[in-house]
Amino acid sequence: MKKALTGPAKRTAKRLPERRAMIAAGRRRLGQALARAAGATRRVDRAAAIRFEKARPPIEKRLRRLRVAALRLGRVFARRLRPLAVLVLRLFSRCERGLRRAGAWSAHAATRASGRITPRRAAAGVILASAGCLLAAQFVAYHGVEIGQPAYAGLPAASPPTVAVKDAGEAHSYLLVPVAALAALVGILALRRERRGLGRVAAGLGLLSLAVILLVDLPAGLDAGAQSSRFSGATAVLEEGFYAELAAAGGLVLGGLLYTARPCRTRINLSGKVASVRRRRRRRPASSRDRAARRPSPPRSAAASARASRP
Repeated sequence: MKKALTGPAKRTAKRLPERRAMIAAGRRRLGQALARAAGATRRVDRAAAIRFEKARPPIEKRLRRLRVAALRLGRVFARRLRPLAVLVLRLFSRCERGLRRAGAWSAHAATRASGRITPRRAAAGVILASAGCLLAAQFVAYHGVEIGQPAYAGLPAASPPTVAVKDAGEAHSYLLVPVAALAALVGILALRRERRGLGRVAAGLGLLSLAVILLVDLPAGLDAGAQSSRFSGATAVLEEGFYAELAAAGGLVLGGLLYTARPCRTRINLSGKVASVRRRRRRRPASSRDRAARRPSPPRSAAASARASRP
């Protein structure tokens, strides 16, 4: 006989653990791991403390020995280096004294020089020195002709030969010699007298010298002349004399302008001098009567004035 058909077989579902139990189990595992780590940490800490306590006495002993050795070494170095340190300090003190003396002497010298070297004397000294340089420059070579200068361009150690050398005074027939003498006379007069016209005269002489130098000496100094036809590669050059007289002429102009523009003393007439003397004169001390007369009387009250008015 055939059995009747039955439905699908039912499977018995497994019972899953609850969520709370799973969380509690995870927490227990974490707690156990932390407890084991804490125990290991305590054991390591105890072992390190024991070892440190054992190593502490020898370390302290070695540190004491090092300290004693450092103190002994410091004492030895102090004994040996003390004379050197004392010597260095003494040198510093002597240098300081020398600098102080030099500063005091320089201040004293500057004060005395400022009293002696006035603006007028300084400007007159510039004029006189420039005149002397202009006079000396007239006898110094100012012009020359170099032969074969292009061939010596790549040879710094060698210089081309120079011919036809002339003094500065030959170009203008020594015209600046009397000009320099006159400028020296103006400088001497400016040292003795205080006149602004002397500064204008010196500046004019300087301008005259500059005109002669630039209009006469400069073209003649740059002209090779007959040497260009006699030698190949001849070039005219200006020597030291030209620049010396040019600088001296500029010094004359500068000295004259400084002498003209210097601060001058203010002249006052006789009445002004008398007034200044009166202002500087000390007043005589007033007598007792004058003091009593100038002294203001204290204010009186109404009652005191009424008592004084009664018979």
